[in-house]
Amino acid sequence: MTAQANERYLSTAEVAAALGVTAKALRLYEQRGLVKPLRSAAGWRAYGPEALARLHQIIALKRLGLGLKTIGEVLRGKLARLDAVLAVQEEALTTRRAEMERALKLIRAARRRLGAGEALSVDDLTTLTRETTMAEQMPEWAKKMEPMIDRNLSDADKAKMRALAGTYNPAEVQARWDALIAEAKSLVGTDPAAPPAVDLARRWKALVGHATAGDPELKAKIGNVWKDAMADPKVAPGLPFGPEVMAFIGEAAKHLPREA
Repeated sequence: MTAQANERYLSTAEVAAALGVTAKALRLYEQRGLVKPLRSAAGWRAYGPEALARLHQIIALKRLGLGLKTIGEVLRGKLARLDAVLAVQEEALTTRRAEMERALKLIRAARRRLGAGEALSVDDLTTLTRETTMAEQMPEWAKKMEPMIDRNLSDADKAKMRALAGTYNPAEVQARWDALIAEAKSLVGTDPAAPPAVDLARRWKALVGHATAGDPELKAKIGNVWKDAMADPKVAPGLPFGPEVMAFIGEAAKHLPREA
């Protein structure tokens, strides 16, 4: 390994601590060809300025919701997808700013009324709650999927899903989905018949079954919602996962043991 005297090279542990990522993630980025650290004569990885700059790019793109395959395309100069993602991010931030400004106006007006000795009615408090908290519970990409939901799900379907949602902790379920999606993105491009992929498909199927109470018709309708969303160029870039993840899960699910 050679290095300029004025350049500092960091070990894997130092990079992981400095950038807030895991050593496992760094190895995965290297395996996917996204970053190439230098190697010492003893085989130790060393990250110099160029590798660190590349890692900053990778981490920033992941925070925009891109999978590793798409990040690789972006880093190779295929920027069309990145521009679409940035456009969605800009729109989302603009919408969020408008929502926050509207909520601030309501809160300030309510405080003025309280300061003048007025009481807030139940309707006033309900409006404040709706405008200042409920919008925060739904991410922008989910809001954009509402037309697809209305097109594919009946009122009865929606009522059933709301009833099911009341039987579990939404934050806990969302955390499980986030972990599954991240794992799926890391496995895309690997063998879907391999044990890690098949186990992922098993857990994915179980979580879908949890949300649909095992109703195959409802499961198919939700699948159509996602397919429609992924086919919409204004919605797709902001989704938490893309068709490559859905296709990978589908292939891995083919290797699940048949149910009795």
